[in-house]
Amino acid sequence: VQLQASGGGLVQAGDSLSLSCAASGRSFSSYNMGWFRQAPGKEREFVAAVDRSGSSKIYADSAKGRFTNSRDNAKNTVYLQMNSLKPEDTAVYYCAANSGGYYYTRVRQGDEYDYWGQGTEVTVSS
Repeated sequence: VQLQASGGGLVQAGDSLSLSCAASGRSFSSYNMGWFRQAPGKEREFVAAVDRSGSSKIYADSAKGRFTNSRDNAKNTVYLQMNSLKPEDTAVYYCAANSGGYYYTRVRQGDEYDYWGQGTEVTVSS
């Protein structure tokens, strides 16, 4: 499956931004989907994940209460709605697809994902 992330941009602290990740292929609903981010000079970190059906979602502590992860299997798209953005949210955001089991520890690990999008850059100014 090929993934194309979009929606990044430059916003001010407190603003909202909605990221999208469109997947090609017919098997989108067979993948758990995750969002990761990598800030300059830092390691990639987990942001959020959603299971195949969209009913179960997991968030990093930094995203809880501010970010909402969702998917539309009919549109082969996963979304990340980001509210109350902070300068520390500045990063390149990546979507990824996982074909394995939806386990709490595994979907938080980037190595468990089979496919990655190219990333979309989010910059939050103070």
